[in-house]
Amino acid sequence: MSAAQNNSYDVVIVGAGVSGALIAKQLGLAGKKVLILESGAGLPSNNNDFVQRFYQALAKVPEIPYTPDLFNPPGSFNLADPSKLNAARPTVLTLDHDNWKDPNQSYMIQSGPLAFGSTYERVAGGTMRHWLGTSLRFVPNDFKMQSQYHQLVDWPISYNDLEPWYGNAESEIGVSANVADQAYLGIKFPPGYKYPMKPIPASLVDDAVIKGVTGTSFQGTPLVVSNTPAGRNSQPYQSRRVCAGNTNCIPICPIQAKYDPSVTLEQALNTGNVTIWPQTVACDVVVDGNGRVSQIKYLQYQTPGGDGLKPVSGSVTAKVFVIAAHAIETPRLLLMSTNQGRTPNGVANLSGQVGKNLMDHPLYLAWALMPNPVFGYRGPLATSGIESTRDGSFRSQRAAFRIEIGNEGWNFPINDPYTTTTDFINGLNESHLNPNGTGQPQALFGPDLVKALNSNLRKQFRLGFLVEQSPDSTNTVTLADEKDNLGLRRPKITYNLSPYTRAGLGAAVEAADQIFDQLKAQQFTQPPKANDPSALEVPVKGKPKLIKFFGSGHIVGTYCMGTKKENSVVNSEQRSWDHSNLFLVGSGVFPTVATGNPTLTIAALALWAAQTIKKDLS
Repeated sequence: MSAAQNNSYDVVIVGAGVSGALIAKQLGLAGKKVLILESGAGLPSNNNDFVQRFYQALAKVPEIPYTPDLFNPPGSFNLADPSKLNAARPTVLTLDHDNWKDPNQSYMIQSGPLAFGSTYERVAGGTMRHWLGTSLRFVPNDFKMQSQYHQLVDWPISYNDLEPWYGNAESEIGVSANVADQAYLGIKFPPGYKYPMKPIPASLVDDAVIKGVTGTSFQGTPLVVSNTPAGRNSQPYQSRRVCAGNTNCIPICPIQAKYDPSVTLEQALNTGNVTIWPQTVACDVVVDGNGRVSQIKYLQYQTPGGDGLKPVSGSVTAKVFVIAAHAIETPRLLLMSTNQGRTPNGVANLSGQVGKNLMDHPLYLAWALMPNPVFGYRGPLATSGIESTRDGSFRSQRAAFRIEIGNEGWNFPINDPYTTTTDFINGLNESHLNPNGTGQPQALFGPDLVKALNSNLRKQFRLGFLVEQSPDSTNTVTLADEKDNLGLRRPKITYNLSPYTRAGLGAAVEAADQIFDQLKAQQFTQPPKANDPSALEVPVKGKPKLIKFFGSGHIVGTYCMGTKKENSVVNSEQRSWDHSNLFLVGSGVFPTVATGNPTLTIAALALWAAQTIKKDLS
């Protein structure tokens, strides 16, 4: 970590997430000297501290196990002030009407009109923590929305271009699936292709949904349940254990059966050619007179913040630079890098497109009780989904979505089993499961409590509708006036959802209602509470309906790839149009959010970029 170490490399990578880790490994294997600058803490020797923090926390939110601590002092209920932290991070705990715009509570400065509901980590790669393991390929029409449906934009690459890299990414991650389940909506595989591992078995929840929807359709689209390809082990792979069925894959797999970038980072370090400097925040990308990036300046800190210790400043040089710092932190870094006025709008931004077209998969959650027990709270969070709704002629009118079948009961929507248990013990009814004959909740104990919990918890399940979002130039990441403890400007978020996306959310509401009816399930989905910043009206059967949406953690866009330097930030190689030795990788290059969870595509594009960089260095 010391700034006294070598400061000249073949490649400098900013960010140790899945993109940075995969590129570092490939270049290290090729004998290239690589330095990774990581803003958060480095690789832990084991997961024990993270797991212990999660177990003891009262708030089981995705960010809770990791550093820096969300609370100050630790163990209190006071959220840490992000202006006092050197590498602060967002948390969903700020997403309420009181503090979502409070700069002393929320790291991202949100200007609305809607709350941006997704968060990310700055701890040796956010994918290490935040992803479920879902490893879907995009469907071919995801890459050609404008050509096929006259909506959104086309990518400068096709499914066929990316297909070989999907296979390589599935091997690197270790994906459990089979080809027969995944060959839908135009997805094709090479002859004889096999996934690295057999699929994760379907759950009892999956079986009940399969039985209820098979042979039916929604708005003309057949409802077909498919096994979900997972970046977790169904058999020993990469020295990782086999999945044991824990239902807290997000935020942490306690036995590390799920892939995370630490696997690849360890492999990269073992090449002997890769070095990681943790707690090192890149703060300035320096461009020389020829338009090439010549160095990156950084600030190294010793503790999370508030200690009065001054950071150590320095710079590193390289032949090639890779920014892999996430779809919010990457544009933040580029926009901060003004080069004493020579790049007044930031590095790689002659197009003016850096920070624009911020996207996510706005998530509609619906939950119900099945007529018979399905025994949730077992197995990974999701093992199957309805993927047939990801493409069709309807995309000329509204956004598509995939439907995730949840195995964790009502944990996601209402923090169960804790909420329902507390209701029955204390005579409350937050879950809406505890009214007696007069409609008043009652306090239970002994056999009555056990009977009530068994009757309700065993029947719980939820559906998650991950809706395609249109790229809109008004959804942006810019620089806020507020700063962090290093004196660097924090990210400012402007966010809204288009009529196209809202129409997709409205269709998701209708699909949930239909599926629950087919399953003879009793729906308990609740409207948003007053002043919820994630509440919005969507069209449902021609009438406006107020719903709550969630963030999926699928943060994409903000430095999109394209075919012209005038309207995109990078080309199809993920190379900056403006600086030939600068690569911008990760989900920020996506021109559209598409219809699948993004990590597999991020990994495939990273492996493709690594090959291009190796050619450059040769």
